[in-house]
Amino acid sequence: MRLDKFLADAGIGTRSEVKTAIRKRFVSVNGTLAKDPGMAVCETDMVLYKDQPVNTAKTGYFLMNKPSGCVCANKDDSKTVFDLMSMQDRKGLFTVGRLDKDTEGLLLLTDDGAFAHALTSPRRHVNKTYYFEGEGCLVEQAVAKAEEGIDIGDDKLTEPAKLVILTASPESKTVTGELTISEGRFHQVKRMMKKLGVTITYLKRLSIGDLCLDPNLLPGQYRPMTEEELALLQPERKKT
Repeated sequence: MRLDKFLADAGIGTRSEVKTAIRKRFVSVNGTLAKDPGMAVCETDMVLYKDQPVNTAKTGYFLMNKPSGCVCANKDDSKTVFDLMSMQDRKGLFTVGRLDKDTEGLLLLTDDGAFAHALTSPRRHVNKTYYFEGEGCLVEQAVAKAEEGIDIGDDKLTEPAKLVILTASPESKTVTGELTISEGRFHQVKRMMKKLGVTITYLKRLSIGDLCLDPNLLPGQYRPMTEEELALLQPERKKT
């Protein structure tokens, strides 16, 4: 297998990103700095990225109901989502994207780099729906503004999003609703809603693509994904 594909499949980055990493001398193979992204490697080779072994062993795909108060990181001074898993299950895993420390809901964990990239790549535009509660009063035509794209201070407007307002009380200045986005910018939902007049006080991810959070999973619980659930995110798994 080519080295760049080996690294991409292991979740290090896209093919172009790992080629850049190789040029920057971040990758070594069997103790020698790699120079050629096309060099042949196999699972018996010792491949290091930034002096850390690259794990390609597949252990599976997991679905978690992430609770508030833990971070999406393998190691941190705070409690992490991996602290909620058994040592056997968590080996080699990473999160598919991230949720903020105070955000709850659907989180996927895997060691399949190609699977993760397909769901998080900006080019794929995979929808993610969030339920929110907030304080404030929505600006006029908030739904239309979300659909048009919002300036949240980045280089370009957000991609068209779907805002569904569930409740809005001008008296108590509280709002609840759902927002569906197809990107994963830093604090995107909070920043978008702030521009629409609402400060988020509670946020929970309900779905990724056609996959919804299992209502039977309590916060902090997780389980392996089923083939049917994987097929919702990977159409090629569906039986013809």
